[in-house]
Amino acid sequence: MDWTSWLGLLDAPESWIAREILQRGVAAVFVLAFLSTLHQFPVLLGERGLLPAPEFLERAGDRAGPTLFRRLRYSDALLRGLCIAGMLLGIAVVLGLPQQGPAWSMLAVFGAMWAMYLSIVSVGQIFYGYGWESMPLECGALMGLLGSHAVPPPAVMMLFLAWLLIRLEFGAGMIKMRGDASWRDLTAMDHHHETQPMPGPLSRTAHLMPRWWHRAEVLGSHVVQLGLVWLVLAPQPLAVIGALAVILTQLFLVLTGNYAWLNWLTILVACAAIPDAFWRWLAGGPPPGWSWFGVPLGADGADGVDASSPLWWSLLVLTAFLGLAVLSRKPLANLFSPHQLMNASFDRFHLVNAYGAFGSMTERRYEVIIEGTEHAAGEDAPEEAWRPYEFRGKPGDLRRLPGQFAPYHLRLDWQMWFLALRPGGERWFVALLERLADGDPGVRRLLASDPFEGREPTALRVRYCRYRFARREERRASGERWVATDLGVIAQR
Repeated sequence: MDWTSWLGLLDAPESWIAREILQRGVAAVFVLAFLSTLHQFPVLLGERGLLPAPEFLERAGDRAGPTLFRRLRYSDALLRGLCIAGMLLGIAVVLGLPQQGPAWSMLAVFGAMWAMYLSIVSVGQIFYGYGWESMPLECGALMGLLGSHAVPPPAVMMLFLAWLLIRLEFGAGMIKMRGDASWRDLTAMDHHHETQPMPGPLSRTAHLMPRWWHRAEVLGSHVVQLGLVWLVLAPQPLAVIGALAVILTQLFLVLTGNYAWLNWLTILVACAAIPDAFWRWLAGGPPPGWSWFGVPLGADGADGVDASSPLWWSLLVLTAFLGLAVLSRKPLANLFSPHQLMNASFDRFHLVNAYGAFGSMTERRYEVIIEGTEHAAGEDAPEEAWRPYEFRGKPGDLRRLPGQFAPYHLRLDWQMWFLALRPGGERWFVALLERLADGDPGVRRLLASDPFEGREPTALRVRYCRYRFARREERRASGERWVATDLGVIAQR
C-alpha cells in the first residue's frame, strides 16, 4: 500500500448522511444567530446602544479580539449588512447549494460565516458572553473542513467532533460535580426548572414532578455526561448508543427550558457518531450490519458513495486536524483540573473551547421588575398608578405562560436574570432605564409590551421580587402560574 492509499484511510464513507445533518443544521444555527444579532445588536451594542461597540473598540483596542470592525469602522448599517450576508450564506447551505461545488466551497462559505460571527462576538461584551457563542464558531470551522459532495467526509474531522461532544458533555458533568453539592446529593433538579434563566411552557410541570423524578433527572444526567458519552469513541453499535443517550437528554432540556442553540448544537454534534446505516434503518431500510460479540445484528450493506479525496484535500484536512489537536491540550487538561474553567476559550479564534453550565445552582428565583407611571406626582404616585414593562421571555406577569423561544436567543432577557442574582447599577441597566424614560422605540421593540406605548413616563422605579411556581392548588384558586413576594423598591428616578 503506497502513501496515497494510506491517506485514503482518512475518509469516512459511512458518514455522508451525518455530514448533511451536521452542515445544514449548523448553518441553520448561524442563520438564527445572525437573525438574533440583526434584531438586537443595534439596540444593545450599536452606535446608540446600551453598551456602544464603537466606544468599546476604542477603549479595549486589541483586547477586543479579532473583528472586522477594527479595520472597517463600526456602523449599524455595516452590522446589518454582515448579518444579512451571513443569513444568506447559511440559507444557501440549508438548501444544499454550496455542497454541489468543489471540496473547498464549504470551507469558503463556513469560513465567511465564522469570520463575520467572530467579529460580532469579539465586540459583543456581556451580551455575547455566553458559552454557546463559542459553539457556532468552533462548529463552523469544523463544518468547512467536512468538505462538499465532491469528497467523502473526513474521518479525522468526525473524530474531532466526537472529541467536541466529550468536551461538551463530560466537561459539563465534571463542572457540576466539582461546583455544587446539590449535584452530588442528587437534589439539584429540585430547584433548577424554577430558577433557570428563562423557563419554558413545560418548566412548571417539570418542577412540580415528585422528588423521586428529580433524583432520577440528576442521576440520568450524571450517567450520560460522565459515562455514556465516552461510548462515541467506541466501535458500533456502542457509539450509536452513546450518541442517542446524549440526544435524548438534550431533547428533554429543549422541552423544559430556553437555552438558545446550546442543546440543538449538542444534538447535531452527537449525530457525527451515527453512521449512514442507522439513518437508513430509521427510514425503513434494512438493519445495520453490526455484530455484538460475534452475533450479527442486521444485514451487511455498503454505506456511502464511491468517491475518494484528492491528495491536496486530504493533506489540508490532516494538517488542520493536527493543528486542532495541538490546540486541544489546554481543554483536555482543563477537563481534569481541580480548577476547571467553564465556558472558556483557549485561543482568540474560539477554535477549541471548554463548555459547561450550572456549576453552581440557584435555589431561589429573583426578578427585577421595571415599572413606570404617568401620574403627575411622579415618584410620589400612588401604588395603583405604577405599571410594569413586560419582557418577552423573562417572567413578569404572574398569569402568563412562559414562552418557547429557543433556539432563538433573547439576550436582554437573559441578562436580566443575571442582574437579579446581583442587583446593582450596571452600566447597561442604567442605560436601559434612560432609554425607557425617553420612550426609545428600539428598546421598546425588544419588550413584550410597553404600558405607555412609547410615551415618556413621569417616573420609573425598580422593584425586587422573589418568584416561585404556583402549586397546583394555588393555580386553581388564583389562575396564576407564579407566586411573587415583593422585596421592596431598590431604585427610583
